[in-house]
Amino acid sequence: MRPPRRTRRILLVLVVMLALVPVAVSPGSAAPHHPAAPTIPGRPGTPEPRITGTRPLGGRAVELAVYSAAMGREIPVRVLPAEDSTAAAPVLYLLNGITGGSDGGNWFDRTDLAEFFGSEQVTVVNPIGGAGSYFTDWRGDDPVLGRQRWSTFLTAELPPLIDAAYRGSGANALAGVSMAAASVFQLALAAPGRYRALGSYSGCVRTSDPQGRAVVEVVVRSNGGNPLNMWGPPQDPAWSDNDPFLHAGKLRGLALYVSAGTGTPGALDTLEGPGIRRNPGKLLDQLLIGGALETVAAQCTARLGERLHELGIPATVALRPDGTHSWGYWQRELHDSWPLFAAALRR
Repeated sequence: MRPPRRTRRILLVLVVMLALVPVAVSPGSAAPHHPAAPTIPGRPGTPEPRITGTRPLGGRAVELAVYSAAMGREIPVRVLPAEDSTAAAPVLYLLNGITGGSDGGNWFDRTDLAEFFGSEQVTVVNPIGGAGSYFTDWRGDDPVLGRQRWSTFLTAELPPLIDAAYRGSGANALAGVSMAAASVFQLALAAPGRYRALGSYSGCVRTSDPQGRAVVEVVVRSNGGNPLNMWGPPQDPAWSDNDPFLHAGKLRGLALYVSAGTGTPGALDTLEGPGIRRNPGKLLDQLLIGGALETVAAQCTARLGERLHELGIPATVALRPDGTHSWGYWQRELHDSWPLFAAALRR
């Protein structure tokens, strides 16, 4: 049984003190790359991946039911088609955070996505689900979370379906928040050539050092999952295999945008702020829990920026002077990163 959303957020804060403790790890001492952990194919005889249904959401937006053969179930996928449906268009994939978005914490419900991209020739895709999964391929089925084969779904199953249904041009970008801010790099490393641009907002990319493992453990367990079913025990090479910090050199050539606030209250952390609706309880949660989480994200983002700089990999690293771990700021980051993505998608 999964704990309530607020409890999950509080559990995440429990790793803050650990994440703030410096750990002496040389960025240049990346562990050797090991073969990926064995994967679990879909059940024999399952149907091919396909779109099984469409539900209108208003305006151009729709929600697709997409059958994943790898996971053996339908995945809700929200889509805002490009303005001109008769012309080819690139695709921007947006990933949600720790809850997977099924609780309303997703790009369509919490941002002005439909308005912002209303006149853009780009198809925007937002899969719903994957709470606590890191959007990766788990090595074993989990008693609570079930079969998690998100890397296969997002990089191999879904893109051909989207391109066929919405005249995809073959140019893709990927961005994600919080938990998914690490996943975007993992997915790009798992599928070289799939994406031209990556956006990572308010996340911790490291997964295999003590701090990173602690964050991953809490994210997965707070959703009822067992990390042993994802990457095995802490000493298993799958943890370093899935640590983008160690393999950052392979990100060369991609347009990169990483950002975080500091946790200090900013202009959007008020009773009139996005999503608060003058609710003091929501504001307090955003200030205390969202502030603590963003403090950790700020340090993680700074370390990643330093790592990319050491490797000579160009990246936009936006370290904001304030701001909490919340959707209002992630909407702003999407707006600010879009010109970089758009340029990469036009190449």
